[in-house]
Amino acid sequence: MRRDRAAEARSWLLQSLAEVEDARELERRGRFYLALFLFQQATEKALKAYLYHQGEEELFTHSVNDLMKLAISYDKEFEKASKAKTLDRYYIPTRYPNGLAGDVPAEFFDDPDECRGARELAMAAIELVKLKIGQVLS
Repeated sequence: MRRDRAAEARSWLLQSLAEVEDARELERRGRFYLALFLFQQATEKALKAYLYHQGEEELFTHSVNDLMKLAISYDKEFEKASKAKTLDRYYIPTRYPNGLAGDVPAEFFDDPDECRGARELAMAAIELVKLKIGQVLS
């Protein structure tokens, strides 16, 4: 069944924007492990919004790296935000106590600068998606 591309893109982008706002709130509260995960998630969802807008039907990956490569194949301008692929490092270890050797995420991820860097990477990708498909929010 063919999806309504604009509606699908809108749903994914709205969820991305909600998650990035939640991540920023968690960052302000010093809950960096969860903020890092949500910055990865928000970026993943924004890229999926862009790709659904381009006509992709099914996107089963959760990898920002994979999604970014696909976005670049549609529009080389996404190369400017390609460093967001490093957010993939926060997909598993920020959530599971056995995802890190000898520590739990809530204690291990304690660096505000690391979180700020993740936020900046996420926002670069999300803002580019908004620029490219912002009309779906209207």
